Amino acid sequence: MTFTSSTRILLLLLLSFSMAGCGLFGGGDRDEFAGLSTEEQFYRRALDQLNSNNFNGAIATYQALESRFPFGRFAAQAQIEIVYAYYRNGDMEAARAAADRFIRLHPDNENIDYAYYMRGLSSFRDSSGFMGRLMPVDQTKRDPGRAQESFNDFSQLLALYPDSPYAADARARMIYLRNNLAAYEIHVANYYLARRAYIAALRRGQYVVENFQGTPAVADGVAIMVESYLRLGLNELADTSLSLLRENYPTHASLDNNGEFIIRTEITNPSLLYTVTFGLLGDNRVDPPLAPTRRPFTSGSQQIIDAQGETEEEEGRSFLSIITFGILK
Repeated sequence: MTFTSSTRILLLLLLSFSMAGCGLFGGGDRDEFAGLSTEEQFYRRALDQLNSNNFNGAIATYQALESRFPFGRFAAQAQIEIVYAYYRNGDMEAARAAADRFIRLHPDNENIDYAYYMRGLSSFRDSSGFMGRLMPVDQTKRDPGRAQESFNDFSQLLALYPDSPYAADARARMIYLRNNLAAYEIHVANYYLARRAYIAALRRGQYVVENFQGTPAVADGVAIMVESYLRLGLNELADTSLSLLRENYPTHASLDNNGEFIIRTEITNPSLLYTVTFGLLGDNRVDPPLAPTRRPFTSGSQQIIDAQGETEEEEGRSFLSIITFGILK
């Protein structure tokens, strides 16, 4: 069979495209680590990629090293360095998982303190979220879950390895996290106050005072206790908290020049009409009383007992006494 020159060119083009396709879909992965035969070669390439900020490439090389040499002399080092590669690549969840794995597999490794530190640092960075890294966000108003995890991780690092070179930085971050966690509780307490959930607000304020001593939010916690007690009509407890506020925080914003407590006169009214009309209808401000205007004189159980006594008394009266309203018995 003879082929014309044009047919031969067409066949050569088809063959070249076929070989290129095989390279793209079948042989690319096999050639990625071509020329690497020893464990040290894999490790050196991963380290070069890490130093050149090629974090995706470093992660792939570290994973290949571990899969080919799971018990080699560079395996443990690769497992700790991949934590940093994940962290620099922005994958905080993978960094935490890799740090947890290293802690579980190598509890006696000389780099174990670094694993604890990186686990806390990954949660610390993840607490700001994606949008928090792009624009300024008040961290005290965000979900404190990751911040609490980071605080716990750093606390564990300091408890186990107080002389670690990462201890100083961890301690500074813990102070920042603790201040944020306390401020978050104050935001929640103010939310409850605005919706007249005074007992819930009181408990949040007490929680800050009892568990976050030394933070700037303690003064706000005492002020919330004062207002909550006033709203509930517990004036003696309010006076006690107010004395505490005056003595320890005389310049707090809730105190006037004479040391008198400035109670908010308007709070948010979460009315359904205002909410569903996006503020077009209804009023969002009310002036609530400092305490409930009516209080039951007896408990519900006592009312039931009294009612039962009246019923028994009526059952023992004669018909003549009932129709004469007790004049005749």
